[in-house]
Amino acid sequence: MDPKAPPLPPRKPQSLRSAQSIHPQANPPSTPWVHGSYYPSWRIYRGAKPSSMDLAITTHLFYAFARVHPDGTIYHLDEKADLQLPVDGTTGSLAACLAQKQSHPHLRLLLSIGGSSGSSTFAEVASSEVTRDRFAASARHFIDRYNFDGVDIDWEHPKDPVQGHDYLSLLQTCRTHFPSPQYLLTSALPTGEWCLRNIDIPTVATTLDWINLMCYDFSGPWTELSGHQSQLYSPEHPHNAFAKRSCDAAVKYLFSRGVPGSKIVIGVPVYGRSFLGTDNIGQKFTGHFSEASGVIEYKDLPRTGAVEYVDWNVGAAFSVGGDAGFVSYDVPVTVTAKAQFVKQMGLRGLFYWTGVADAPPNHGDRSLIRAGWTGLHK
Repeated sequence: MDPKAPPLPPRKPQSLRSAQSIHPQANPPSTPWVHGSYYPSWRIYRGAKPSSMDLAITTHLFYAFARVHPDGTIYHLDEKADLQLPVDGTTGSLAACLAQKQSHPHLRLLLSIGGSSGSSTFAEVASSEVTRDRFAASARHFIDRYNFDGVDIDWEHPKDPVQGHDYLSLLQTCRTHFPSPQYLLTSALPTGEWCLRNIDIPTVATTLDWINLMCYDFSGPWTELSGHQSQLYSPEHPHNAFAKRSCDAAVKYLFSRGVPGSKIVIGVPVYGRSFLGTDNIGQKFTGHFSEASGVIEYKDLPRTGAVEYVDWNVGAAFSVGGDAGFVSYDVPVTVTAKAQFVKQMGLRGLFYWTGVADAPPNHGDRSLIRAGWTGLHK
């Protein structure tokens, strides 16, 4: 870090809970923006129903996840959660999402296939024309059966140019089975050039309705030092290579590859990552709070005894204290800045991982999703 700079980022120890006062309409007006959220089906076991999400200001709901067999056929991650449990007055989370669409006619539903723990078969499926076609046909059957509006391919991640080529072929096959504008076709991709350089990104963008750019997890248990996990801008003096990552850098890389802003939706993490034994970025850490690699849902932050701060230089927030050490996450003012960035850069919108981790809708001044919606429409 710059020795002339203060040892800590600028801190404002006032409460950030009063930073936003947001009162969206019950039925939002027509909007040019994508404002999407992922619904993780397994969270139903912890009482997180689709109705718990702020769907009045959500344009697209991504149902996570379905899985794919090596032969290309789609299957349920958890049939009990998807089809059998009583949820929101109906049976199964899939039916509950459809019921929410009926209550919110503006809402579009997409089935997200894969995920970080469900991508191991994609390389095999995508390598063959037969299995690619079977995958697309199976996915089409699945969404038609449950009255969804499209699919989101979440292959994490094509690891070399061969897989990058096959990834594009898979998307192009899907497009033939999901013609536009009747169906939506999207894909989640990381910000790392180590992945994106293996892919013909301009052609991918042409094939898709848009890319969900996962602008988070810049730092975590895989990094040597603590850091901001979803900063808007890269610092002038990054403390390591991971600290160079930012929403701005990722978007500009896609621009340099010929991807138009209208095909980019940037992701907002609705969770924090903890680094025990630290009180700032660029420090060695002793471990991570919780068993989930230090992941703490946003609605459980800040921890008791912790104080929230904003690093105004890079557009990131964090808390220090309590039982989780240094925790990096977004707060309403940083999400508002990201919404303004979307408008300034001519991007398509925002999405959130996940909608059920946000502050409850009746805590509007704390909600990240409401901050994003209001920021887009100011």
